[in-house]
Amino acid sequence: MSSFKRVLIKLSGEALAAPDGYWLYPQVLNTLAADIAEASRAGIEIALVIGGGNIIRGARVSAAGWIDRATADSMGMLATAMNSIALENAVNAAGVTARTMSAVSMPTICETYARQPALHHMERGHVVIIAGGTGNPFFTTDTAAVLRAAELKCEAVFKATQVDGVYSADPKKDPNATRYDQLTHAEAISKELGVMDTAAFALARDAGLTIGVFSIAQPGSISAVLKGEGRATYVVP
Repeated sequence: MSSFKRVLIKLSGEALAAPDGYWLYPQVLNTLAADIAEASRAGIEIALVIGGGNIIRGARVSAAGWIDRATADSMGMLATAMNSIALENAVNAAGVTARTMSAVSMPTICETYARQPALHHMERGHVVIIAGGTGNPFFTTDTAAVLRAAELKCEAVFKATQVDGVYSADPKKDPNATRYDQLTHAEAISKELGVMDTAAFALARDAGLTIGVFSIAQPGSISAVLKGEGRATYVVP
């Protein structure tokens, strides 16, 4: 794949957690921020959506039975805002302007997400970090990532994971798992590869968005894959 001009990166909240389980690991945060800043300085327009699973997972909390799903998901949206403003601070410290925009309005903390202001930030070379998911319960941050990518006319959604692409099975459990370099949306669906959750993947398919799945285990992996140099599996229309 060649380099991209405008992309959305989906990061899991778990990627920010410390080895001892604390919700935020400054070393990882600063490494990711430096990598994002490098890609931005290369002229790539970047939006990010970060999960909140390092702090709370709404579906898991609600499944325990002591709190309802809508409330638990609202707590998860707040967790994504905490992660987002932490990354915003780190990207700014790396020398590139970042702006957090939240689908859940919290104007004393960050901007409220709206499409046109977000596009304006990206066109000016600012990294836009989108918090609050879709602003509604029952939707994952995967779905939020694809929705915002479609709204912001991104060329692709890049999902950062702990493995270097899409496999036929979990490569950590099955040594015979096959890695795919490229798939179509139809192939990913028919093979039930779990690229993203069902709603997110259906939206990506309908919007004709390319999905890149790559590993962030190594420093520099984000800028490399956005420049078309890194290792990733591409799910294409």
